Formats: sequence, C-alpha cells, structure tokens
Amino acid sequence: MEPKKEKSSTESETPAAKNAIAKKAEQLEQQIKKLRMELEQKTSSKEKKTPAPSKKEEKKTKTPSKKEEKKIKEELEKEENKTYEEELEEQLTDEEIQNFQIEKMDMEKLTNKVCDIVAKYQTDGMLQSELWKKLKLTSRDGSRLALKLERLGIISREKILEKGRWTYKLIIKRTPVSTESIENAPCLTCPVEQKCSLEGEISPLTCQLIEDWVLIEITKPKK
Repeated sequence: MEPKKEKSSTESETPAAKNAIAKKAEQLEQQIKKLRMELEQKTSSKEKKTPAPSKKEEKKTKTPSKKEEKKIKEELEKEENKTYEEELEEQLTDEEIQNFQIEKMDMEKLTNKVCDIVAKYQTDGMLQSELWKKLKLTSRDGSRLALKLERLGIISREKILEKGRWTYKLIIKRTPVSTESIENAPCLTCPVEQKCSLEGEISPLTCQLIEDWVLIEITKPKK
C-alpha cells in the first residue's frame, strides 16, 4: 500500500479561515493606501507653503520706523491738545462763523469794546478767558466771537499753554471803523453845509454848533 499524502496547510484551512485572511489582507491594503495619501498631502502642502520670513524681515514689517513713530506721536498729541475753537472750526462753515450773532446784543458795539480792551495790551495780547469774563460772555459765545473777529482780520489768536491747558491769547491787528463817534455831529444835518468852508463866513473853525457838540461828547461818561 502506498503511504497517504499529507495535506498542505492551505488545503487544510477551512473556508472561514480563508475569508478572515482575505479580509485582513484587504484592510492592510486600505491602510497602506491611506498612509500613502496622507504622505502625498503633507509633501504637497510643504511645497506650497511660503518660507518663514527672516528675523530681519519680521522686524521690518512689525516695527515702524522712527519717522513713522514720530508722526503717529505728533498726530496723537495734536488730537489730545485740540482746543474748543479748533473743534468749532471743524464743525462750522466760514459763513456760519462770519455771520455769528449774539442774541439781543449790538455786535458792532461789542466788537469795538473788544478792540478797546485788547488794544491796551498791545503786542502782548490778553488771554481770551479773561476777556470773556470782563464782557460777561459764555465760553461758547466768546469762542465763536474770537473766530469771527479773526476771520475779519481784526484780531489774531496765538495758541499757548496756560496752567496745563491749551488756550488762546488775543492780539489786536486793526481797529474797526466806527460811526458812533460822529453819529450826533451837527454837520450831518447842517442846513447851510454847502456854504461852509474854512475861509467863508460859515466855517467849522467858528461854528457854535460844532463847539457845543464837542463839549457834550467830552462830558459824556465812557461806556
């Protein structure tokens, strides 16, 4: 009798064992594919990624220059030191400033009074806050009046630091022409004005009406 041949391991495996091995092999193959895909993605992302900036470039982009720092600092200081008048100038038009009126007040007389007071200080000028106190004006009305007189060329404003606060010193530039001093002059209504001359019978040098008017004006109390 011939001896029986031994079955190989593959022939001795059951169908269930074969299925399990096949399934395991398939899972391993999928894992390998997944790892390959991840590796490819990482490689491509590294190639696309821009190189990190050098320390020199990083410093250049992040740190402003001294000139820029100075400019920023000056702008911040300018904003902090802005006065009420400067804020008004930004809010109001030239027309609104020049046509400014204080209710129930003769603006011509007020302007003349401002000029009389400021003129006494000559080129030294006076603080506008002191002037508003003398005239009994609010800071709001006084500031608008100062802007108006500056636009008219009657006064100039010099920005100064006073007791830790920015304000203005007012300096007279020119005194406005006023008709108040000749309002009651007899010459304006004189019936013989046409006959009046320096060498004529009727002359301002010998006119009694003018003499009386001058005496009255001199004795009038100053406002």
